[in-house]
Amino acid sequence: MDRTSFQGMHGILGNSVEMQEIIDIVQQVAPADITVLITGESGVGKEVIARAIHAASKRAEKTLVTVNCGAIPEGLIESELFGHEKGSFTSAVETRKGYFEIADAGTVFLDEIGEMPLATQVKLLRVLENGEFMRIGS
Repeated sequence: MDRTSFQGMHGILGNSVEMQEIIDIVQQVAPADITVLITGESGVGKEVIARAIHAASKRAEKTLVTVNCGAIPEGLIESELFGHEKGSFTSAVETRKGYFEIADAGTVFLDEIGEMPLATQVKLLRVLENGEFMRIGS
C-alpha cells in the first residue's frame, strides 16, 4: 500500500520527509511480532502511530489496550497492568485481569511510561523480553 493511502486509512497527517520516513518505518514494523518504542513530545501523535501499527499488524483482529501510565496512581499500576488474585491485598475482593491479560495476544500501548515507578518498569521489562507476567498474589 502506498504512503498516501496508508496515511488516509489511519488518519496520519503530514507530508514532510520526516513523516514519510515514519510511515515507511510503520509499514516495516507492523507485520513483525516485535516490541516497538515510539518516542516524541506530548501531542505529536504517538497514539495515532501506535493505532496504525496495530491496525496494519497480524494482531489487528485482537484487542488494542491503551494505558495512560501517568494517570494511574503508583499503588495501583502493577494491579492494573498485571492483574491480581482475590485477597492479595486489602481491597482485592475478587480476581482481576490486568491490561496485558485483557489484550490477550493483542497490543498494549503504554503512554507516559516514564511516569511509571522504576520497580514496575523492571517488571515490565520481563514482560517485554519474555512475554511473561504474574498477577499480584499468584
